[in-house]
Amino acid sequence: MVNLAGPMKQISETFISQPEISVCIACRNEEANAPAIAAAVIAEMERVDAVFDIIFIDNDSSDRTVATIKDMCSRDPRIKLIVNTRNFGQMRSPTHAIYEAGGSAVISMCADFQDSPALLPEFVRRWRSGVPLVLGVRKNEKNGPILRFFRNLSYSLHRRFGEYPVIPNATGFGIYDRKVVEALRRLNEPEPFVRGMLVETGYKLETIPFDRPVRKKGKSNNNFFTLLDFALNGLAGSSKGLLRAPLYVAFFLGLLTFFSLIGAALSPLWDGSWQFWLFAAVLEGQFTLMFLFFGLLGVQVALVSERTRNQPLVIERERVNFPKDYRSHLAQQ
Repeated sequence: MVNLAGPMKQISETFISQPEISVCIACRNEEANAPAIAAAVIAEMERVDAVFDIIFIDNDSSDRTVATIKDMCSRDPRIKLIVNTRNFGQMRSPTHAIYEAGGSAVISMCADFQDSPALLPEFVRRWRSGVPLVLGVRKNEKNGPILRFFRNLSYSLHRRFGEYPVIPNATGFGIYDRKVVEALRRLNEPEPFVRGMLVETGYKLETIPFDRPVRKKGKSNNNFFTLLDFALNGLAGSSKGLLRAPLYVAFFLGLLTFFSLIGAALSPLWDGSWQFWLFAAVLEGQFTLMFLFFGLLGVQVALVSERTRNQPLVIERERVNFPKDYRSHLAQQ
């Protein structure tokens, strides 16, 4: 049995309901890592003398993750648990925990030790010094050539079409001031790409490079297709300009159509093959109209998205260790 906090301290209702810092840990099938990550987080947070809680959010685990965390909750009221009714994906579930946290600052991390708990004291130190947003940035990514290519392509597309920059190798692991969390909530994204949304808020941001730790136990839930889906959702969520890309294609095809018509008109002067030029103009004109239609449709989709984003990120099955007045103090801040 992992000793979560050493000798148990007397923890008041105020301690539970009004933490200075909430540490949100997303998990799925992490029964091997959950006790160890909780112990590591508690050890680091007690070093900075912080009033804190830990919120695990379980995304439909099929192993004993929920039972393991419930056992920890029964022994330490600082540990809380949200259990989703199903798997809501790796973007929505962690974000829901961030929104439900009661801390004046929120730390977001994963349960599998790919986010280093050793950075937590430095996160807290910088936040207390007045920095509203601090992110950990991995210095090393152990990927194969194919995954590396698609990762670099994703960053390139973000730079080209995104409306705000995305920090390479920043996963969202970091500390967010309460005002940053509330700004994220007001964006009301149905598929929240948090690492991009954090930059979108415009708050001052600092980064801390770190070596990516080796996963201690278990197997990652991510594979090529889940990472590809994450990248595509992130690109779509952070770039409305991408929806207008067909309009740019239509513009260039329209130019080609114009030049082909000129070629058809002038072809008798040099070779007389006006039929070829006319056929090219007709074909290019058809593609121009098609991409113009797709571009206008994309703009309409963007407008509809802006006006109708109002759905819950997850549906909860149960909560553990959340008192009734949890987060109530935030209304007074």
